[in-house]
Amino acid sequence: MRVGTVRERKDGEKRVGLTPEGVGALVAAGHPVFVEAGCGLGSGSDNDAYRAAGASVVAEAGEVWAECDLVVKVKEPVASEYPFLREGCAVFAFLNLPMDRPLTEQLMAAGVTSLAYELVRKADGSRPLLAPMSQVAGRMAAEIGAQLLKQPGPGRGKLLGGVAGVPPGRAIVIGSGIVGTAAARRLMGLDARVTVMSRDLARLAALHEYFGGRLATRVASPVAITEEAAGADLAILGILVPGAPAPKVMTRAMVRSMGAGAVLVDVSIDQGGASETSRPTTHSNPTYVDEGVVHYCVSNMPGAVPQTSTRALTSATLPYILALAGRGIEGTLSADAALAQALSTYKGGLVRGPIAALFGIPASPNPFAV
Repeated sequence: MRVGTVRERKDGEKRVGLTPEGVGALVAAGHPVFVEAGCGLGSGSDNDAYRAAGASVVAEAGEVWAECDLVVKVKEPVASEYPFLREGCAVFAFLNLPMDRPLTEQLMAAGVTSLAYELVRKADGSRPLLAPMSQVAGRMAAEIGAQLLKQPGPGRGKLLGGVAGVPPGRAIVIGSGIVGTAAARRLMGLDARVTVMSRDLARLAALHEYFGGRLATRVASPVAITEEAAGADLAILGILVPGAPAPKVMTRAMVRSMGAGAVLVDVSIDQGGASETSRPTTHSNPTYVDEGVVHYCVSNMPGAVPQTSTRALTSATLPYILALAGRGIEGTLSADAALAQALSTYKGGLVRGPIAALFGIPASPNPFAV
């Protein structure tokens, strides 16, 4: 199978879908690989590294899309890439279709087979392709939140960890999954007072046990979030409902109660955000102030650390890419239940029922679903 990757077009996105090491593995397995010139520069790999790994480096992204049976990306195709979408060329990337009706319709109209990284799910419920980026985003959320509290800038001018004689700042983390756990660990490393909130009592118990009681936990409810948000210095939102928009767990009134100069980092913004005050921002314009609170809502946070993120992502995706290239798309989906769940559009149809219901589009059956 002919496999390719291109330079990402999303604002501030310098990750790339394949590292030279990934290219080398595909070439060794007998698959021609095409890469757009310069696609890996932002993540530390130049054209010579790709050529040395066996890739054909081509000048334009359109050549990759035209030549390949499978295009591996990081983020969803943007409007400038829509003309490249065609039947016979599958796309494997983070798609987040619930937040992107135009892309959904373009994929359907072009007859593209699309597979979403975020929907690959193993039998134990884990999401192996989402996990590494969630770890990155969670750690970044804590570091960014701590930085935005400082001045100059609209932050309240507070050191999150405090010093002798001055109490530390108070942070709440809503969500107890990979993002929330990574954020809480980093915040505790900064000596903040941290409360993790979730509706999953078993997960909260596990976190309480793991961190030896140094971490406060509380079952999330509107009343509990209202109480914890009031006067908080930092709120990190890490709510994930794969394949659906994130629920709004923080109201505008809750955000206002944090007080002027507090910070809200919404890692759920890829799914629409978990606060009524959240709206997508970019790496080039990452923050805004609403209700007196500094908001950071960048929808591709791991793109800020492309070398780390690219290597972590490729390590997770490569086994699936090798399988798709080796067995073919249909053969792999028939054999791999985890990957079959990632199928989003196929032969002009939308096979994700929740997304179809959200957009009012008729759903097609997933022929590979078990």
